Amino acid sequence: METNNNQSRRAFLGATTALVSGAVLGSNKLFGMPALIRNLNKPNSLINGVQIGTITYSFRDMPDQSAEATLKYVLDSGISAIELMGDPAESFAGKPKNPVDMRSIFPLMRKRSQKQELTADEQKTLAEADAQTKAYNAEVAKWRLSASMAPFEKVRKMYEQAGVKIYGFKPNAFGKDNTDADVDYGMRAAKALGANQVTVEHPADDAQTLRLGTMAQKHGIRMGYHGHEQQTPTFWDTALAQSPGNAMNFDLGHYIAAGQPDPLGLIAKKHDKISSMHIKDRQTPANGKGNLPWGQGDTPLSDVLKLMREKKYTFPAAVELEYKIPEGSNSVAEVRKCFEFCTKMLS
Repeated sequence: METNNNQSRRAFLGATTALVSGAVLGSNKLFGMPALIRNLNKPNSLINGVQIGTITYSFRDMPDQSAEATLKYVLDSGISAIELMGDPAESFAGKPKNPVDMRSIFPLMRKRSQKQELTADEQKTLAEADAQTKAYNAEVAKWRLSASMAPFEKVRKMYEQAGVKIYGFKPNAFGKDNTDADVDYGMRAAKALGANQVTVEHPADDAQTLRLGTMAQKHGIRMGYHGHEQQTPTFWDTALAQSPGNAMNFDLGHYIAAGQPDPLGLIAKKHDKISSMHIKDRQTPANGKGNLPWGQGDTPLSDVLKLMREKKYTFPAAVELEYKIPEGSNSVAEVRKCFEFCTKMLS
């Protein structure tokens, strides 16, 4: 019996083949014009020099998290450049299946990280998930020791043929508990995917940022550190001084929610240290720190995008969907709305 991943893979590739074959057979004028076929229905989210992207975490509500389904979500959003979470590519490469339903656990993990109060049932659920995850991570670490890079190259080819560039990769391989072998694997996989950077939550540990930055430099790749409301103008300074392999995965919305007053100044000063940026619309602390549909919060999205356009900054600005999805919609439709917001601001 086929797995769901194999079924979706065959369905996607079959549909793509049928589309192209139908186009070629339906018109003699198309025959011998491969450039036209190569660009058929491909997205382009490079707007007046500003690369709009998305982190595929944005699609975490979708039931199918395979590499093929994720590609379809990206295409339907109109996006052509992504920061890819680990699971779609690693599952394609044969990683053992996670026994934890991460879609149900993500909200609880966020509550815990933000030090929000958890009910007794939520605490129990998280404790059980933590225990399962620990055992699962040991199994994955063993798998990674001999994992082939060929499937990652296939994912890269599949995405590139559809018009999507994987510029960043975020597997669960760069934590303090991960071995050097895990880190090495994650960086090699990123390069096989065509990425020029990997991303991780800032560990708040100088020894760890030195370790990761040194390994990133060795691999010729950048390690982008992501921050939440702990971001300040000097948040990344130690890591940046430790190694040219270290960089900023700056989150504009969280910076506003942290009460920081001058994001444009920070970007202008450290633009060459920013490997990628997450964009969302959050409120200031005075207004409640809400995560709102774009245009309703306090984040200077328009000003930042126009700064990037005027200064010709080349780091991607990635949509990270975190506001509540309206009833009747889904993450794909909402990411597309965010992309259209960016297009309007940059046009």
